[in-house]
Amino acid sequence: MAQPSTAPVSPLTTVSRSAGFLRIWRRLMGSLHGREEGSGSEQAFDIKQWDLVDRLLQEAASPIDSETRIRARVRQLLEMYLQATAEDRLQFMDRLAAGFGVDEAVLEDAIESFQEARLPIDKLHAQARIAEALESPRQRILRQFNLLPNGIESLVFMRAELLRAADQERLAPLEHDLLRLLTLWFDAGFLELQRLSWSSPAALLEKLMRYEAVHEIKSWDDLRNRLDSDRRCYAFFHGRMPDEPLIFVEVALVNHLASNVQMLLDESQPTTDPELATTAIFYSISNAQPGLRGVSMGEFLIKRVVAQLAQDFPALETFATLSPVPGFSKWLKESLDEDSYVAQLPLQVRFMMEGDRQESRFDRLQTIVQDQECARSSGLVTKDDLLALEQWLLSECAHYLLQEKSRQDPLDSVARFHFGNGASLQQINWMADTSPKGMRESLGLMVNYLYQLDAIDEQYHAFAKEGRLAHSSEVRKLLTVREALRIKN
Repeated sequence: MAQPSTAPVSPLTTVSRSAGFLRIWRRLMGSLHGREEGSGSEQAFDIKQWDLVDRLLQEAASPIDSETRIRARVRQLLEMYLQATAEDRLQFMDRLAAGFGVDEAVLEDAIESFQEARLPIDKLHAQARIAEALESPRQRILRQFNLLPNGIESLVFMRAELLRAADQERLAPLEHDLLRLLTLWFDAGFLELQRLSWSSPAALLEKLMRYEAVHEIKSWDDLRNRLDSDRRCYAFFHGRMPDEPLIFVEVALVNHLASNVQMLLDESQPTTDPELATTAIFYSISNAQPGLRGVSMGEFLIKRVVAQLAQDFPALETFATLSPVPGFSKWLKESLDEDSYVAQLPLQVRFMMEGDRQESRFDRLQTIVQDQECARSSGLVTKDDLLALEQWLLSECAHYLLQEKSRQDPLDSVARFHFGNGASLQQINWMADTSPKGMRESLGLMVNYLYQLDAIDEQYHAFAKEGRLAHSSEVRKLLTVREALRIKN
């Protein structure tokens, strides 16, 4: 994919010419992504500085002012915020959240005018008044940050800090306005799809390693393997954050439906010719910016990448994921704590979880699954026991994904995402992720969601309107197996 011919000017050189500004920004971004960096020269605000902040915020809330004054004022506010201590940044956000709300009297007057209007033109004017009254002075202040080259990026950082704060309820008014603005500014139409490769800038590749949230990138060799000729990595970028990937997806071009992520990422496996690949496996989707949580981008990314791959590789016939089931272990552990659930388990499975009462049923189950060979050689289980355990766990996972819901949505967050994009549940894979994280979150299970180009829209609407979850006959059989295995009391 063609890269931009010219790189945008770094926003960090525009807001402040001070030598320490870049260091401050790196410190803040480092803390956001869990890296400890030098504390720099940050110092808590004194009374005079807080008086200045309050005055600047009050002036910024005014609906009338010159653009020059607005820019100068919001630049000063941003510099004060970025150079503040973590505690002072929280107080800064608290001031924004506590004040600058909608004027309820003005809103009620606008609503009354609309209710009393009779002519269409009068109703139109009244609607405009309502829309204007609904825009809080807080939103007006936040929107002014858009005037600065790194203003939007700073608001993304601010929201990330807000989401990590302990008192979410107190900051809710600010969170609501931030999410509303960021949703508008990060609309899919403003995002640029870029392919990342081994020839991408080293700083960007380092961020991929840092931001990968599904399958840890353990080394530069691991990263190089994921960017080889039979692999692809695509990311969304925003023009105001040109050096920061917002969300990225990793894809393997293979000739079969992948059922094990360790084999997929094995560096010793031979590189294949991508032109001969028949299947694209999406095995990792990572949101790189915590401050954009809740801003829909993933569904657009997958559909854009599917379209790009179909264009680049005409031989591709299947587009599917190899996805984790992050909530399965939690759900199963809670279920196993209920005697009524355990009473319906197959006897062979129930006996495997009986033992030392100091160890929970789930812990005993996890011990067996994690080291099946050891459990078998020690006489805890037989080969037939392990086969029964596999069948039971696969059927329970099918039930969890398709029938355990919050309202009409799947309980599992990854399932909710893919069903919401129009995918279908194709296959559940045994011992597909044997990493510590995979065993901890889903007892090693992973699933394939299938993106059928001619069925995506129909399946999306069936899910959105009726809560219907598309799935294969193979998965449907697992539900039947589950019913057959359960003991009816």
